Order: sequence, then structure tokens, then C-alpha cells
Amino acid sequence: MSNIQVNALGASSSSSETTNSPRGLIIALGIGQVCAWGSLYYSFTLIAEAMMAELGWSKTDVYGAATIGLVLAGFLAYPVGIAVDKGYGRVLMGGASLMAGVLLALWSQVNSLMTFYLIIAGIGGLQAAALYEPAFAVMARRVGAGGARAGITAITLWGGFASTVFIPLVQFLLDHWGWREALLVLALINGLVCSVAHFGFIRPEKDAVHFNQHHHENPLATDKQEVKAAFRKPVFWLLMLALTAYAGAFTAFTFHMYPLLLEGGLSTSNVVWAIATIGPAQVAGRILISIYGSGTSMRRIGTFVVAVFPLVFIVLALQPTSMWISTAACVLYGASNGIFTIVRGLLVPEMLSRRAYGAINGLLTFPSTLARAFAPVAAAWLWSSTMSYDVVLWAIAACAAVLALSFWLAAWASRFKPMR
Repeated sequence: MSNIQVNALGASSSSSETTNSPRGLIIALGIGQVCAWGSLYYSFTLIAEAMMAELGWSKTDVYGAATIGLVLAGFLAYPVGIAVDKGYGRVLMGGASLMAGVLLALWSQVNSLMTFYLIIAGIGGLQAAALYEPAFAVMARRVGAGGARAGITAITLWGGFASTVFIPLVQFLLDHWGWREALLVLALINGLVCSVAHFGFIRPEKDAVHFNQHHHENPLATDKQEVKAAFRKPVFWLLMLALTAYAGAFTAFTFHMYPLLLEGGLSTSNVVWAIATIGPAQVAGRILISIYGSGTSMRRIGTFVVAVFPLVFIVLALQPTSMWISTAACVLYGASNGIFTIVRGLLVPEMLSRRAYGAINGLLTFPSTLARAFAPVAAAWLWSSTMSYDVVLWAIAACAAVLALSFWLAAWASRFKPMR
């Protein structure tokens, strides 16, 4: 298959339909990522605060439900990956969008804590079938894992606008109507926009999967062999460690960055300004890579990017009182995080195997999802033990150092074995 050049919003230079141009699929998956991240992930904190004020529930009660949902998503990552590898991406992602709409509508009517836990557990589980990983796997099936770089980059560019679009939207709905009405709007977005995008544009019959085998061989058996082979590679375990450390550092910082920066001595307005730069910096980093990094391997890009994370958190751990230093650290963090999202989407075909993308990626991200679930709680426990974010920041910096070291080792080891 010829290389397909895709621009930031999904434009393709493919000249004929025989190349299975993924432009429509990229736009559909991109819109789906904006809506899924915005409604299933970024909106939770805003709605949770409004719920607690009305129902009198504690933070522990509400955020405990989110933890359970993320744990469930971790356990579903592998079977979801297998299902996409088998060609069920359309049913899986489209069905997840419909179910998300139903559960969000049910959430809008909740008054019981037990019912709330069941609903949020379900929404958390649906994230395994709605966020980046299944979308990346669907793209890998359409154009082949080795040619999915442009598509995955474009999808992450779309996804980078999720918080920018949905946090103001949800806040507007909360200010003018209420959290129950806001959830009904989010339910409609999932049930209509996301489901149409996924059912309408994920077309398994157009997938360009090359099994490199005789017609009488079982492709699923070969996928299982690739998964087993991945377990025997040190690169697999090093990447798993790197991604888990990344997830822990990213989530702990995301959930605590506001009070963390306030404790460092910045004013509220300065903290808001510094945090506000992270989203645009993520998108800018992805655009720069799509323009200037098209000829560079993800192995090399990742090697440089992971070095930035420890430096950023060490600077923040030193508690700079200058708004400009803190803002610069947030900009570097945002740009690096945006680029690393692309890198982690392409680690499997470049450093492990071009077969069984969904299954191998699901296994790699399983402990990462668990780290996302428990990192905010662990950071809160560290803070409560010392009544200071100093130890939290140094712990995050340590996780970032583990990320960098394990990724460097994986990059060094993977260079000896070209992917099939």
C-alpha cells in the first residue's frame, strides 16, 4: 500500500479509492474523540462538584466511583483490542457511544449512591471502547499498522480540543440549567453525534489488513502467536513500565495541578493562566510533529520527549514563585504530553509487531489504566501524610524518571529487531 499523507484535520492526498483513503474515517474518529473525552472524562469533575453540592455526597464517595470505572476500563482494554483486531471496531465503538448516551441519561436521574456507582462503573468501562486506544486500532486496520502514523497523529489533533470545547460547554450548561440537564445534553451528543460517526464511517470491509500468510492459515491463530511472542521480548515489558509510569505521573499531576501550583505561592489568576496554556501547547506539539517530524521514527522522537518530563517536574518541585517559570514549565509539559500521545499510539508497530495491534496495545495499556485509577488517590494520601505537595511533586518527578529510563532502554533494545 502506498503511503497516505494526511493533514492535521484529516485531508488526504490519495488519488484513488483503491487506497481506501481514510479522510472520512479520520474526521469521524476525531469528532468521536472530542466528544468522548469531553463528555466521559473532562466533564466528570465539573458535574461531580455540582452533584456533591446538591446531594451532600463527599469527595471520597464520588471519586471512588470514578476509580472503580477506570479499573474496569483497564480490565477491558485487552478484550476490546482483540475485538477490534477481529474487525468488530464498528460495532464496538458505535455500541459504546449508544450505551454511553443511555448511561449518561440514567446518571441525570440518579439520587442513590449505589445506582451512581453502577452507572459510573459502566461509563468507566465504556472508555475502553471509546477513547484513543480503540480508535488507534481501528485506524491501524484501515491502512495497516505500519502506515497508521498520519491517521493517528490527526486523531490526536482532534482529541486535543476536547477540554477546550467541553469544559466551557459543560460549565455553561451548569450555570444556566443544572447538572442533570447538562448530562442529558452529553447523552444526546454521544447517542447522536458519536454513534453516527462510528457506525457511519468505520467500515470493516475497507480494512487493508495484510496477514502475510497462505490462504489456508488461520489469521487469528497468528495474532495469538504475535501476542505470545511479545511477552517474550524485553521491549514489551520495558514499554509497559514506561507507559505505566507515564500514566501515573500524568494523572496525579492533572488531578492535583491546581492546588499544587497554588501551594507553590502563585496567585489564583496566575495558576489559571499557567494551566490554560497546557491544552494549546498539546495541540501545538502535535502540529509541529505532523509538519516537521514526518520522516523521524517514533523511537527517536520519544527518546527526546521523555527527557522533558523529569525536568518539568523537578522545576515545579523547586516551587518557583515566578509565574513565567511555572507557565513555561506547563507549556513544555503540554507540548511533550501532546507529542507523547502520538508516540504511544505508534509504539506497537514500530517497536514490537505490526500484527495484533489492538491486542498487544491493550495489554500494554492495562496497567496504565490502573495507574490512572489510583494515582490521584495515592497523591492525595501523600499530601495528607505531610500536608505538603513537596513530596507529591518529587514522587511525580520520580515516576517521570522511570518513564524516561525505561523508554530509553526499550528504544535501545528494539533497534536490533526490525518489525515484520
